[in-house]
Amino acid sequence: MTDPAGTPEIRLTDLTKHFRDVRAVERVSMDIGSGEFFSMLGPSGCGKTTTLRMIGGFELPTAGRIELRGRDVTTDPPDKRPVNMVFQNYALFPHLDVAENIAFGLRRKRVDKAEIKRRVGEALDLVRLAGYDKRKPNELSGGQQQRVALARALINRPNVLLLDEPLGALDLKLRKALQVELKRVQTEVGITFVYVTHDQEEALTMSDRIAVMNGGRVEQLGTPEELYERPRTRFVADFIGTTNLLAGMVESIEAGCAVVRLESGDRCRVAVAGQATGQFIDLSVRPEAIRIAAPGGAVSDGHDRLEAVVDQVAYLGASVQYRVRTNGGQAMTVLAGRNGTRFARGDNVELAWSPTEALVVGAAPDAKPKEELP
Repeated sequence: MTDPAGTPEIRLTDLTKHFRDVRAVERVSMDIGSGEFFSMLGPSGCGKTTTLRMIGGFELPTAGRIELRGRDVTTDPPDKRPVNMVFQNYALFPHLDVAENIAFGLRRKRVDKAEIKRRVGEALDLVRLAGYDKRKPNELSGGQQQRVALARALINRPNVLLLDEPLGALDLKLRKALQVELKRVQTEVGITFVYVTHDQEEALTMSDRIAVMNGGRVEQLGTPEELYERPRTRFVADFIGTTNLLAGMVESIEAGCAVVRLESGDRCRVAVAGQATGQFIDLSVRPEAIRIAAPGGAVSDGHDRLEAVVDQVAYLGASVQYRVRTNGGQAMTVLAGRNGTRFARGDNVELAWSPTEALVVGAAPDAKPKEELP
């Protein structure tokens, strides 16, 4: 997602930030396209907020380069960059009303009063707060205050809007509603949003692309679909959604599949992707990819079956989540439709999945099948 000339909106090259002995960001390189909703996702301390602050000019990098539309801004202060930032704590002026808060940046630039009034009105319409212009921040809900902060940032017409966990302080229902609103606003204004969050569902809901960060580095960058369906590392598979992480050894290669003997002693098949006999590997199997049935229920269509016992059952509305344990002792999570056969705690069941649903997400050098454990 770049302009016709091939220049991205943001280009980070070997971006690095050290705080004394702490390596907060380590050689991060990535391009962010014009008009893209781009998220940086990861746990606390992974470097996502530090990276965002360096893009905004609030932190200077230890090394590396930041370009905005091809211009090197690595050492430029925040007011010299065509970006604005929205924080989790809103940072509204309590003594100013909504219209005055939104207009603050324009007044500092000495924009004409009539132009300010017109643009404030447009901004209020955009965030669906028309008629709230005379209210003070303490008269608004948390969600409304966040919309004011968004309007204040957008009214300056930045090329890039940086958002640092802006919905983190809101309750779940309001957060989900504002996710939809944020995506709508971004689509309407057409500028680049760079969004930081630790909430993987939030990132999947809104983003065109996501950089999953861990330990100051980018583990994987891709679309929500790519990250969920084709994770390249154990960390990404575990962090994006819910999955079953299994470890085992390739026993043989048969008919285009690797037969894997898990640590539990159970066996399953994996679509071959360069595996070799004797190799230890990590696998990711999503709960919704596993079929569950009563013993002899013919769920496997010729694939391997794992016998198991149901340990826990959780009704989730649209689906039922089962926590099961195979005869070898492997704990697994299975997600099934609510209209299918229901099972209770203690029931014997069979599990099966397609070899293409068992994704290899890395080597597992320490994995040992059950019989080989001391």
